[in-house]
Amino acid sequence: MVHDRLLDAEHTDRFRLLILPNVAALSNQQCDQIRAFVRSGGSILATHETSLYDEWGVRRKNFGLADLFGVSYNKGPEGPMQNAYLRLEGRHALLRDLEDATRIIHGAHRLDVRATAQFPARPLTLIPSYPDLPMEEVYPRIPRTDIPEVYLREVGASRIVFFPWDIDRTFWEVLCADHGRLLRNAVLWAANQDQPVTVAGSGVLDLAVWRQKSSLTVHLVNLTKPMMMKGPLRELIPVGEQRVRLRLPDGAEPRKVHLLMSGSTPATRRDGRFLEVVVPSVLTTRWSPWTCKEAATTQRDASTYNS
Repeated sequence: MVHDRLLDAEHTDRFRLLILPNVAALSNQQCDQIRAFVRSGGSILATHETSLYDEWGVRRKNFGLADLFGVSYNKGPEGPMQNAYLRLEGRHALLRDLEDATRIIHGAHRLDVRATAQFPARPLTLIPSYPDLPMEEVYPRIPRTDIPEVYLREVGASRIVFFPWDIDRTFWEVLCADHGRLLRNAVLWAANQDQPVTVAGSGVLDLAVWRQKSSLTVHLVNLTKPMMMKGPLRELIPVGEQRVRLRLPDGAEPRKVHLLMSGSTPATRRDGRFLEVVVPSVLTTRWSPWTCKEAATTQRDASTYNS
């Protein structure tokens, strides 16, 4: 998390990507700091009304970051939309794992914007809202448009993603897997680099990675349980095999890998600068003071790695 009052280079230069989830109120100074971040090679992902208001909540005539987004504010927000859909177009990286779909549900609120830059790729286009009742009226009046619902551009070494609708809020409330895939793919496309760690396996896990002087730790927390999004626990449900693919820091050579909870040595495989670790199972969760945690730790000679 980056505090919105700490957007200067001293606090943001270590990041590759800034995610602005409907950060509607931004001052001119904050907008300038985000521009400087992009000029230095950083990328941004922004949603809905980001930068449309100043720090006092007064609506601007245009986005404060309109030059980065490559779009201008026209009107809105529109909504809540009853029946609205997104048409999936082409084979852009944003649509990974959505290849079998031609349309998915839209969000609840959207802005009408106008492109001021060139956007050759239009992976998401608008199918406008239409009645949801009575049943005989439930059909799209306009089945296809050329109105983009995501704007993707590259500015030098930076990548900019702007969703003019509330994809993040809608995902949190509805938990539509398609919106989750879009958000994941947008982050990966904008970051434009190998991820430090990926995990493949069943269930829902929380993931954290941290470095110490002579070790690198991957912490997996099993969230797969009834009432997953609540505090109380009913039951712990173990998940099966998890395949962890870890990017090793430059110059690092692993000399020992072990699982801290079970105390066992897992199966590993080296693939260039990546280390693949097989975690046989994860049971525990963190949302209780008495439960244990599972972690896989890779240790290396301090002489070959400096944090």
